[in-house]
Amino acid sequence: MNLFNVYPLYQIIPSHAKGCYVYDKDGTKFLDLYGGHAVISIGHSHPLYIKELSNQLNKIGFYSNYIINELQQKVADEIIKQSNCVDYNLFMCSTGAEANENALQVASFNTGKSKIIAFKNSFHGRSNAALASTDNLSIKSKLNNSINVTFLNFNDKENLKKEICKKDVCAVIIESIQGVGGLNEPDTDFVKFLADICKKSNVCLIADEVQSGFGRTGDFFAFQKHGIEPDIISMAKGMGNGFPVGGVLISKKINAQFGMLGTTFGGNHLACSAVIAVLQTIENEQLMNNSKELGNYFIKKISNIKSVMNIKGRGLMLGLEFDFEVKELRKKLIFKHKIFTGGSSNKNLLRILPPLNIKKKHIDMLYDALKIELS
Repeated sequence: MNLFNVYPLYQIIPSHAKGCYVYDKDGTKFLDLYGGHAVISIGHSHPLYIKELSNQLNKIGFYSNYIINELQQKVADEIIKQSNCVDYNLFMCSTGAEANENALQVASFNTGKSKIIAFKNSFHGRSNAALASTDNLSIKSKLNNSINVTFLNFNDKENLKKEICKKDVCAVIIESIQGVGGLNEPDTDFVKFLADICKKSNVCLIADEVQSGFGRTGDFFAFQKHGIEPDIISMAKGMGNGFPVGGVLISKKINAQFGMLGTTFGGNHLACSAVIAVLQTIENEQLMNNSKELGNYFIKKISNIKSVMNIKGRGLMLGLEFDFEVKELRKKLIFKHKIFTGGSSNKNLLRILPPLNIKKKHIDMLYDALKIELS
C-alpha cells in the first residue's frame, strides 16, 4: 500500500530533535525556524514537556469526556492566568480546524443564523465550515459551497457594515495576523469597529488564534494588541508543542447545552499534560518577553538586507517579502544552509515561525545565509 500522495515532500527523514534543531537519520543538523507550521512553541524535546507526558502516560493517557478529567480545569485556570481572558469557558478539542468548526457551530447555535463573514487570504482549516471560510478555491470541493460565506478585505468598514445590516450573519471570523495568507494584519481602528458592530448586532466575533496564540506574537493572543474582547477564541498549534490539541474559549454570555458540542479525543489526559507543560514553560522561561525581544531583534537585523522589500508580522510570527518567488530560496536554505523556513499563499513571502525560546544567534544564522544567497 502507498501513502495517499497529497504533500510535495522534501527528501529529508528526521530521526530526532532537540531545542531549535532537527536531526535527520544521517545526523545532519537543521535549524528549525518554522516549527512545523508554528506548532513547536517551547522547543523540541523540552525536558519539562517530556517529564509531564511521561508521568501522565504512567497514570492514564485517555478516557471519555463522560467522566471528570480534573486536568481540563487545570488547563483552563492556567490559560486564564496567563492570558487574562477571565470571562470565558473552555471547550477542548484536537486540532485547529476542529476548534474553528466548533467556534462557528457555537456562533450559529447562539444567534440562530448561518451566514459567515471572513476575510480575503484567510485560512481557517480543512473541515467543512472552516474550509468554507478559507479564501482558497483550489482546496475547496463543491461540498463547501453549501455554506454561505462572504469574503471582505481587511479595513473595509463600509462593506462590513453593509453585510452586518442584512441581519443574517451568525459570525465574523478573523485572524489578527494571517498565517497561510501571508502575515497581513488589519488596522486597530478597523478591529475595534468590527468588535463594536458585532456587539451591537448580536453577531459572534471569532478570533482565530490557532497559529498566533500562546505567546507567539509577544502577547498571549494576537488580538490583545487591539484591546478587544471577542465572543469566541479558537486555538491549537503551539498549545501542545506537537501533541494534537486544540481549544475554544467561549464567552460566559453564551450558554452551554448538553450535546451542543462533542469530541472523542479532545482534552484527554495526555493532551492536557502537554498544554500544562507548555504553559508552565512559557511562564517560567518568560517566552512572551523573548518573543517580543527576538522579534524586534529580527526586524532590526534583517532590515539590513536590501533585497527584503517588507518585513511583516510581530513577535516570532514573521514574514519576509521579496520581489521574486521564494520557492528556490527556501530550497537553498534547507539543503545548503540547513535551515527550515516556511512559505505561504503569497509566493514571494518567506514565513518565520520558530520556537519561542530561540536566541539571537539563530537569527544571525538566517541573516548570514540570506546575505550569501541574496548578495
